[in-house]
Amino acid sequence: MSIVFIGTPAFAVPSLLRLLDTGHEIALVITQPDRPAGRRRKTLSSPVKEAALEAGLTVLQPASLRDPAAMHEVAALEPEAMVAVAYGQILRQEFLDIAPRGVLNVHPSLLPRFRGASPIPAAILAGDEVTGVTIILMDAGMDSGPMLAQRIHAIWPVDTTDSLSPVLSELGASLLAETLPRWLSGEITPRPQDESSATVTRLLTKADSLIDWVRPAVEIWRQVRAYNPWPGAHTLVDGALLHIWQAWPLEGSSETEPGTVIGIASGRPDAMPAELAAPAFAVQTGDGLLAPVELQREGRKRLSAPAYLRGMPGLIGRRLGK
Repeated sequence: MSIVFIGTPAFAVPSLLRLLDTGHEIALVITQPDRPAGRRRKTLSSPVKEAALEAGLTVLQPASLRDPAAMHEVAALEPEAMVAVAYGQILRQEFLDIAPRGVLNVHPSLLPRFRGASPIPAAILAGDEVTGVTIILMDAGMDSGPMLAQRIHAIWPVDTTDSLSPVLSELGASLLAETLPRWLSGEITPRPQDESSATVTRLLTKADSLIDWVRPAVEIWRQVRAYNPWPGAHTLVDGALLHIWQAWPLEGSSETEPGTVIGIASGRPDAMPAELAAPAFAVQTGDGLLAPVELQREGRKRLSAPAYLRGMPGLIGRRLGK
């Protein structure tokens, strides 16, 4: 009983490896074409391709799965089912119909909440206390197919997209390994999603990363966490980009304009998690204060707040965002 696996980024790799570890026959791995990346525009293979080749699997990299030749190559394998994890394209119904048992998808949210391209950042931005993974049977819509299984995972105050992604990747791989055999043996009845509760996310852009200091501190704190590692929440200082990679919201007000840097007492605020380094200053927001914990000025390395402050004499009292 053969499986075709479809995926591209590092998030998909644990699902591929878990299927191999549990004895499934992977007849073919489909991933996005090699593309230039980085400042030097070096052509790189996707993490899924690298993992597949290391495992000795056959890899197909069509420009589009609408290509009749690619569809014919997949159909010729007569797969019983297919598995798609973060492939990067919406699959048309004629492709989904190739396998008798359909295409299973691992999605990192509690569907129908946060369909679309950015479910992990969306959960953090919304202030959700839990997220999770959902296995669906794909249809031609965007993450709208019936659900086969779901598992919940807590979002902690120190979590970022960077920290949650690998955890949900492994959680999804485990749930897939449990669900696929049960689906193939007819033990699972697909459950339609509640369309009235559906929400949709969009692709993030660099424009999303600019901090508006008029917003409440809690919202900016979520922005910092959601956009770590990309696009990275940032402000301006002396016209140069200043990324804030970690921060913590504080109660109170300095009675100054939003964006104004203020001094705070040394030490760790009572409610601040031990995982975060102590701050050295705070920024007035539209409601409350935000204490940066880790910062990075454009073209330089990341620094703790105390180290950054030592290198920026006269920062206290200035307004960020200019």
